[in-house]
Amino acid sequence: MEQIYMNKLNTSAEIDIKRSTFISYIARTETEDEAKQFINEIKQTHKDATHNCSAYIIGENALIQRADDDGEPQGTAGIPILEVLKREELYNTTIVVTRYFGGIKLGAGGLIRAYSSGAAEAVKASGKVYLVPMVPTMIVLDYTFTNRFEHFLEQEQIEIRDQKYTDKVTYQLIVSEEKVENVKNELQKITSDTFTMSTSEVEMAERTLV
Repeated sequence: MEQIYMNKLNTSAEIDIKRSTFISYIARTETEDEAKQFINEIKQTHKDATHNCSAYIIGENALIQRADDDGEPQGTAGIPILEVLKREELYNTTIVVTRYFGGIKLGAGGLIRAYSSGAAEAVKASGKVYLVPMVPTMIVLDYTFTNRFEHFLEQEQIEIRDQKYTDKVTYQLIVSEEKVENVKNELQKITSDTFTMSTSEVEMAERTLV
């Protein structure tokens, strides 16, 4: 199983089901130790809660995945949370769902739905990101071409990291790997091949899933 996304924000969500309150926390955790630390922090914050159930997936290949029912009937809390992480294709993400019991028992099916819903709400509140290969790129060209070039960059949604003005204009860009050749071709058209272009080692950058 290959996971694609990570959570964007470390945040929380809250739902009420038959007088029980479910507070769901989601956090980016790059290692299992970070996941365990986050779970323990929530447990310390909610010492008086009835349950603090959790699940996490570490690594794109989901080599590390754990679920904890924390006293709820086996398979009714941790596994449903884990299944949300799998369904949402999340990795390096931990979710803790804290429950304050409201006096009405939900039954096994009700608990599964409640913890699934709580985890899903946390994912919705957080949003998701994915990694894309980006190429730091330096462009040097004459002033006369800047308007057309910057218009092209805006259309292609290419980020300008920095600009320097001397006898020419130097752009520091971050370009998705798939667009590097397109940028070069466009510059050849705009400048009649009178530009200089150099690239650095590929780096991974986060992009938000729309």
